[in-house]
Amino acid sequence: MKYKVTALDIDGTLTDSRKKITAETKKSLLDYQKNGGKIILASGRPTMGIMPYAKSLKLKEYGGYILAFNGGCVIDCKTDKVIFQKTLPLEYIPEIYDIVSKYNVGINTYQNDKIIVGHIQNKYTELEAKINGMKIKYVDDFTGYVNFNVNKCLIHGEPDEILKLEKILSERYKGDLGVFKSEPFFLEVVPKGIDKAMSIDRLLKMTGVKAEECLACGDGFNDVSMIEYAGLGVAMANAAEPVKNAADCITRSNDDDGIAYILKCVCMSANLFGV
Repeated sequence: MKYKVTALDIDGTLTDSRKKITAETKKSLLDYQKNGGKIILASGRPTMGIMPYAKSLKLKEYGGYILAFNGGCVIDCKTDKVIFQKTLPLEYIPEIYDIVSKYNVGINTYQNDKIIVGHIQNKYTELEAKINGMKIKYVDDFTGYVNFNVNKCLIHGEPDEILKLEKILSERYKGDLGVFKSEPFFLEVVPKGIDKAMSIDRLLKMTGVKAEECLACGDGFNDVSMIEYAGLGVAMANAAEPVKNAADCITRSNDDDGIAYILKCVCMSANLFGV
């Protein structure tokens, strides 16, 4: 098998517009695993928001991995153990909150099954909660409340506001923190050295798999690094243009079983799918 590992973004890649894995895509991924392939679900989502998809694809049975928070937390599904984790230094949060509070955006982090929200709650806060199946907990004193380890903060608002804050925070924390958009309305703030490619690289080195044996598929801005890193980097047809430009090839859209299509294309020679 040329591609021993397949790293998949979730929203807009693994799932269709309804946030569902289609029957054809699910079958192709189960067949891929039955033939020895390993799956990494690599997402900006918190761990709780990835677990239902890991269960549906039987990652525990086949020995796959969850890469949550854009790589800030990596879990071995077979053992349920965290094999890598990096948290956001808490001393940065008060200043980040102070900057963010001057704009019409929300900021949140995560605690167990709850999304901890400060400043304001908007439609994007509600979207984040719905996507991940988590409850919202609004706190008056965000910086005082967040005194526990967190993997990231998420800033959410209208794209023009997010664009302004991306520039401000990127310049302010250059070399200290990671700041990047995962969607036009979501701005991620993560620990230094955290992105999908870096965490996939750590994982592959732990498992003895080479980068050229990795296939990676995505559609969002935060997928570019892993698409460029992988032996075969694939953009969805619904991906943003910068993502397509970074990819080796473009598959069908997430609403047209793009994952199943690319797996069939790359695995046909090995007759993995009987075609």
